[in-house]
Amino acid sequence: MSLTVRPVDVNHVQQVWPMVRSHIQESFDKGGDFPDWAAGYTSSHVQSFLTSGQWLLLVAVDEEDAIHGAMTISFVNYPLHRVAFVTTTGGKFIANPELLTQLKVLVKAHGATKIQAFCRESMVRLLSRAGFEPRNTLVEVLV
Repeated sequence: MSLTVRPVDVNHVQQVWPMVRSHIQESFDKGGDFPDWAAGYTSSHVQSFLTSGQWLLLVAVDEEDAIHGAMTISFVNYPLHRVAFVTTTGGKFIANPELLTQLKVLVKAHGATKIQAFCRESMVRLLSRAGFEPRNTLVEVLV
């Protein structure tokens, strides 16, 4: 099966949401065993970020336009780089090196010079095969 990465225009997020919600929810379900207070947002918040145009929705589709995975991206501007930050991903989207190449082309078209993401250990290992390198470990505490 050949998959293609496609961006979803902000005007069509509401139409596509029912088909991608489970993929987005998967990122929360598989994200790790964290306490409830550690959550920064839910899938409903993701939908809000997408429909407001703050985040970009990408889908992996087959030849019949069936969706097999979804990813959301926020963009962060720093003095030296524009970062495409992966906020959620689920389905068969990221496991394919060909799709990663397509992802790079898409985010570059949106001005990105880097891609970043927080990952669980298994995803760090998978992405390291595609040239991604770990940089930091996030720690946090409630105040």
